This record gives sequence, C-alpha cells and structure tokens, in this order.
Amino acid sequence: MSTVTETTARSAERFRVTRSRRNVAWTGVGAVIAVIVLERLPYIVYSGTTTILVQAFIVLTLACMWNLLAGYAGLVSVGQQGFVGLGAYFVLIFALQGISPFLALPLAAVCCGVAAFPLWWLVSRLRSGYFAIATWVLAATIMLVFERISALGSGTGLPLPGLSGYSTTILNADIYWAALTVTVVALATTYLLLRGRLGLVLTAIRDDEVAARSSGARVGLTRMIVFMIAGIGCGAAGGVLAISQLGVQPAGVFSISWTAEMAFAVIIGGLGTIEGPILGTAVFMILQQTLASYNAWYLIIFGSVAILVALFARRGLWGLIDEYAHVRLFPVGYWLWTGSESRRGLRWRRGGRPS
Repeated sequence: MSTVTETTARSAERFRVTRSRRNVAWTGVGAVIAVIVLERLPYIVYSGTTTILVQAFIVLTLACMWNLLAGYAGLVSVGQQGFVGLGAYFVLIFALQGISPFLALPLAAVCCGVAAFPLWWLVSRLRSGYFAIATWVLAATIMLVFERISALGSGTGLPLPGLSGYSTTILNADIYWAALTVTVVALATTYLLLRGRLGLVLTAIRDDEVAARSSGARVGLTRMIVFMIAGIGCGAAGGVLAISQLGVQPAGVFSISWTAEMAFAVIIGGLGTIEGPILGTAVFMILQQTLASYNAWYLIIFGSVAILVALFARRGLWGLIDEYAHVRLFPVGYWLWTGSESRRGLRWRRGGRPS
C-alpha cells in the first residue's frame, strides 16, 4: 500500500495540469478595465466613433457565435443571417406592441433561441456541406416568409417605433451600451460554457466525434444546445442591428454578408479560440474602415487576406501568437507540465523565477 502511495506521489511531482502556462489573473483584471473604459466612451468620443464600434460589437458577437458552432461543435453554418433577421423582426414585433425596443432586445434573443429548436430538428442529421447549404436555405426561406407579411412592411420593411422620444445624443449612447452589453454577455457566456463540462464534450467532439460518442458523450444534445445558444447570440446581434438602423428591412437584416463577415473574422483571428474572433474582428474593422473607398478592390483585398491566412496560418493570427508565445488570455483547455517543467512552474507559483 505504501509503495502505491509513494508511486502516486512521485507521479504527482512529475506531472501537473493547469489551465495555462502563465498566470492569467491579470487577464480578468484587464478585461474588467477594458469594459469600464469602453463603457465611458460615449462621454469621451464623437458619435461617429461609437457608431463604428457598434458595428464592431455586432460583428464580434456574430463571430463569437459562429466560432462556437464551427470551431467547437463542428457545425459550419452559412445561414446564421437567418437568426440575425429573426432577432431584428422580433424586436420590431415587440415594439409594435408598445414595448421599448431596448426592453424588447432580450425578449427577441430568447425567442430566437426558441425558434432554433424546430430549425435544429430540420438540419440535425446533416453534416459538412449538406448542413451548410441547409442552413442557408432555411435563412432564405425565413426571409421570404417575412417579405410576405404586409403588417411588417413586406419587402420594404418598417421603421422601428418607440424611439421618437429620444434625443440623438442619448439614443446613440443607449445603442452603444446595448451593443456593448450584448457583446460582453456573449463572450462571458462562451468562456464559462467552454470551461464547464459542456466545454469538455465540445472539445472531444471537435477532436474526434467518433471517439466522443464511444466515450458516452451526448453529441446530438450538445450540438443542439450550442445551436440554440448561437441562435440566441445572433438574434441579440440582430436586435441591436435593428435598433441601430432605426428600422428593419428584410434584405438588410437577412443579408448573407453577415455570415461572410463573421466567418471572415473567425478564420482570420483563429478558429477554435475565444481570442481569435476578437482579433479577427479588429482586423476586419481596420480593413473595412481603411479600404471602404476602394470599391471593388475592397473585396479583392479582403479575399486575398483570407486566402493568405488560410494557406500560411492555418490556425489564424492568434494561432501564430499562441504557437510562439504560448499565450492564452482566456484558457479553456488544459496544459500538461512534465518533469522539470512542472518543478519550475511550482517555483514560479511560489514567487521564484524559473531558471
């Protein structure tokens, strides 16, 4: 018995498992400071800057949800614009009933999650390209349905009621804070989700679906939950879009360009990481604001950047940073320390510097 105990103790000294190679406590402090600074921006910068940031928050929320689907659940969807449009129209429907659009925003997000359940039933047995095409067809079908509803403006849409009593300054600030809140909630939810038991199942599915099933993981249920969460997040982003545009027009809120933008941000930043969509959204917004006046060259450069990253940085820009610096701002996996690495890590934790 003592021999087994000694062997176990030696193994514990030889191996150690942590969430990251570095202390990430400062990441949480930095995130809180960043949110506080962003919350104060409407008092500091002009409305044009906050308008750009609202668009960035929408793209980041969408990218976070698409990364959760494609990067972890293995569901490559090209129809997430369907939930963007649903979120926008749900906000419009609630606003037509006399509810403030800002109060209608969380209600619209919940409704999108409910709507995701029957939609998942339609596509749950599909994989790979079949799943992608099916989601695109569903999004197009949903748009056609709303275009036939005359009470919602048919193909031309309707202005959003309930915002006429706001001054322009206060309205712009409220829209900015709503977009910031949605983004922070989306990132926090993704982080907490991936650090829990569901995150372990998603990681197993991403690495090897067959092995995950053979280990007893409930792959179908997990994917359904992720699909519904992604629907809620994309619906919330669509609600912010409707409020920021002061109206809903079907061709705009159901545009496939939303899926293209979220996928671009994830691929550029890094698929399967929380940091990737953040970095990818920053690159996307910089390129968009810099190249918007170049007409066709704008899309050509975007495509060229995506191709170069896909060829020479398969894990995205954040993947390159992680590969050389071993930095994870939001670690959700585990790092195995072995041998002398573990002992150096223990000395570092106790205050000493590793040799």
